Amino acid sequence: MNFFEGVSTLFSSEKYMDLLIEGFKNTFIISMAATVFGLILGTIVALINLAPNSPLMWVPKAISKVYITVIRGTPMALQLFIMIFVVFAIRGFPPVVTAIIAFGINSGAYVAENIRAGILSVDIGQTEAGRALGLSNGTTMMKIVIPQAIKNVIPAIGNEVIALIKETSIVGMISITDLTQSAKIIGAGNNMASYLIPMSVAALFYLAIVYALTLVIKVIERRLRASDKR
Repeated sequence: MNFFEGVSTLFSSEKYMDLLIEGFKNTFIISMAATVFGLILGTIVALINLAPNSPLMWVPKAISKVYITVIRGTPMALQLFIMIFVVFAIRGFPPVVTAIIAFGINSGAYVAENIRAGILSVDIGQTEAGRALGLSNGTTMMKIVIPQAIKNVIPAIGNEVIALIKETSIVGMISITDLTQSAKIIGAGNNMASYLIPMSVAALFYLAIVYALTLVIKVIERRLRASDKR
């Protein structure tokens, strides 16, 4: 069976297509939910790290710094195993939810550093101008600094989201049927010469997700640049 015959066989099989669609759905759900979780968590952690030093902020700042150091310094696969076999080792707890939490926590550490760098890249004169106008620190941050920082970090955040989507390919290790696992099951359970055909089709699904996301990021960047010219 040549490559094109194998692709035709795969797409004409309802069983194989159902498996690929299930894998696509799980990959999409985990990726998007973890992205939202990571953005929220990362923003909170970044704001904590940038908050003025005070006795009340000492503990939150220490926790956030330990969190970033540990998450960025350990493998994603290890974090996923700890989540599934230790933290959420609860009978009946959905593995997909565990994966969302694990990837969201991992992404949050990188997002936090991206947002922190974006905020620090805004000229200090912007903050001083806001304070000179009588705005509070919080209002200056929310209305002047953060909107400018967002424009600076969009490319970095986009790269992080793309990396997150590709990293979800390891969830098959905890018995979740994602795109990669679906391709592996199909390759092992049919008469195709190798895993090349189902893996190639799965790669096209990943490429479609990443390409669509890349287009969305480019549209956002264009609109932000257009708003600067007004």
